[in-house]
Amino acid sequence: MAAISTNKPNKPGAGAPAAEPSPELTALGLAFRHLFRAVSRMRGRDTHLGGGEMSHAQFELLIELDERGELTAGELAVAARIAPATVTQMLDGLAEAGHVERARSDSDRRIVLARLTPHGQARVAAKRAAWRERWEHALDDVSPREMKAATKVMQRLGEVFEQEPIEGG
Repeated sequence: MAAISTNKPNKPGAGAPAAEPSPELTALGLAFRHLFRAVSRMRGRDTHLGGGEMSHAQFELLIELDERGELTAGELAVAARIAPATVTQMLDGLAEAGHVERARSDSDRRIVLARLTPHGQARVAAKRAAWRERWEHALDDVSPREMKAATKVMQRLGEVFEQEPIEGG
C-alpha cells in the first residue's frame, strides 16, 4: 500500500524541487493508513471465526446477491475480487447455513446461479442495520458538509488506487 511519508521530503521528479507534504496531507495519509490497517485486521479476524459466524468476505458476497440478484460464482468472484475457487467454497458454507441456494439457469442448464434465501436476506438486513448503527454513532458529530468533503476525498483516493502501479517504488 502506498503511504505518505512523514519523515522524508518527497523525491523530486523531472526537475521539480523536493517539497514536504502539507500537514493536512500528512494527517490524511496517516488516517488512511490507519483505516487500511484496521480493515486488514478485521479481515484477519475472519480466519478465527466460529462455525456459525459469518466472515466479512461472506457478507460481501451476500451483499452482491442482495443488490444484484442471482449471480454465478464467477460473477461473484469478479465483484468481490476473490478467486473463483474461494467463492465456490464460500458459497458451499453459505448454502449449508441456509443463506444462499443454487439453481441451474432456466435459459442455460450449464450455468449455476446463486441467490439469497429469505434467511439470507434477513441476515443481510440485520447486519446492515448493525453496521449502519455503528457508522451513525461514530459519525454523529460530523456535519453534512464534512461528510460531503470526506466522500469526495475517499472517491479521489479510490481513483488513485485504481491507477497503474508506480514504478521504482
